Amino acid sequence: MNQNTSVQSHRPVVMSTRGMVASAHPLASIAGLRALMDGGNAFDATVATVAALNVVEPYMSGMGGVGCLLAYVAKEKRTRVLNFTGRAPAAAEPSLFTNENKESGILSVLVPGNVAGWLTLHKTYGGLELERLFQPAITYAEEGFPVTHLNSHLIADGQTRWSAYPSSNKILAPHGKAPEPGEKLLQPQLADSLRKVAKGGKEVFYKGELAQRIVEGSKDLGGLLTEEDLSDYDAWWEEPIEINYRGYRVLSTPPNSDGFQLLETLKILEGFAPSELAYGSADTLHRQIEATRLAITDRIEYAGDPNHAFIPVTGLLSDSYVADQRSRIDMARASAVQGEQYNPHASKDILLPGRIDPALLGSTTHLAVADSEGNVVTLTQSLGSGFGSGIAIGDTGIFLNNVANWFDISPENDVPNKIGPRRLVDWCPTPAQVFKDGDFFLSIGTPGSYGIAQTSAQMLMNVLDFGMNVQQAIEAPRFKCIAGRAVEMESRFSPEVLAELAGRGHDVEVLEPWSRVVGGAQGIMVDHSNGVLSGGADPRRDGYAIGW
Repeated sequence: MNQNTSVQSHRPVVMSTRGMVASAHPLASIAGLRALMDGGNAFDATVATVAALNVVEPYMSGMGGVGCLLAYVAKEKRTRVLNFTGRAPAAAEPSLFTNENKESGILSVLVPGNVAGWLTLHKTYGGLELERLFQPAITYAEEGFPVTHLNSHLIADGQTRWSAYPSSNKILAPHGKAPEPGEKLLQPQLADSLRKVAKGGKEVFYKGELAQRIVEGSKDLGGLLTEEDLSDYDAWWEEPIEINYRGYRVLSTPPNSDGFQLLETLKILEGFAPSELAYGSADTLHRQIEATRLAITDRIEYAGDPNHAFIPVTGLLSDSYVADQRSRIDMARASAVQGEQYNPHASKDILLPGRIDPALLGSTTHLAVADSEGNVVTLTQSLGSGFGSGIAIGDTGIFLNNVANWFDISPENDVPNKIGPRRLVDWCPTPAQVFKDGDFFLSIGTPGSYGIAQTSAQMLMNVLDFGMNVQQAIEAPRFKCIAGRAVEMESRFSPEVLAELAGRGHDVEVLEPWSRVVGGAQGIMVDHSNGVLSGGADPRRDGYAIGW
């Protein structure tokens, strides 16, 4: 197994042989592990885990959110993508939106996709009864769970978003204030909604009682969701996109996900010899940052709904294009990007997309689950911002997402990611799976908005280039490029390296040593020679890997 003894980690790698669950909260990981121990497979355990996450991190994910996953199905010897992003409502005309109302409130809501995703995965590959899988989540919601220090901080931090809605206050501040660490948070309305979905399946959420209550609550607040928006929705299976990176197959999710940004970043960096990539050096970090900025520029230029915009993934990942991109890296000088989304007011010295050969144009959570049969699920899902729209809709206890915020609304430009009726949004998750010599090797991913693809590329390089184990790869210090030449970097990078990067023109903003700004990852590594699963989880949040 990979081992880089020079990189310190503060948690041990969790190892097991029968199964592994790595999620953003220990109670959710336990719910998934219980499914495995009861004879379920990785797909069952995923459903149990995500249902529990709905309860124990209500600000990050839940039935009102959206997501996507990679499912490696051992008996089929293939990885499949399940997309449950959610769509803009049919009435989502661009003229209705401002930067403010697409960021919070009822107009920021896309059709929730998570329930369709969870239940499609279960119907296709699960084995245990759905009511059994939802039971831990229902118990946590009905009987309460102790709020962690991070829970308490994020609930209080999001108060300006949710406090305007009585239905949200009833859940999060029943005694007039956000809960303190160690207090129990009870969510009886959510327990009832979970029980209805466990018994009635997708029908009850998209066409039945819950659908009616969601639509009525939305209309009462002036929202756009209709019965047809929900009843017409379903998750769908897709093929992953992939590259070869130094002999490894690296797979991620296709557009409307930003997986191509992750893969393009790696392909640009693959052209540098291993001797040019010394872990943590200023030269290596400069190359990583510049490759990231080039890939960000292409993502802003091309990303959007693949049903309405041509996204030249083949061209962007071609050897000739990435070679041209690599040649644009100036080792003495930092480049600038327009930001994280389309910015018509960006300065004139920003990076522009490269030229593609015409012949080639053709608040979030992450988890990983593996079982003894070789199945692996790599899943990222989100409400968007913390508590999404801020609205616990009606009396369902379900917080609705604000993922419309990831659309562009510029009225003077018809950009690929412009909001419109029933459109898919370009959004950030880039779950990744890696294969070595034909065998499954690594599952990894993270939350972190537009930093997700950046963090994922860094973690993958930590394993594939720098020989780290999964826990080291997750804990190692990280950076995030933002607008212009700004780059946020955890203070665990050496002062000398930070100073050298600043000398090349990078606008270095030093973060705390362990910053949630750069994500909260989970991962699982597979050692086939010994039949061992190794799990890692991010100390930047409440994540824990638990094996059996």
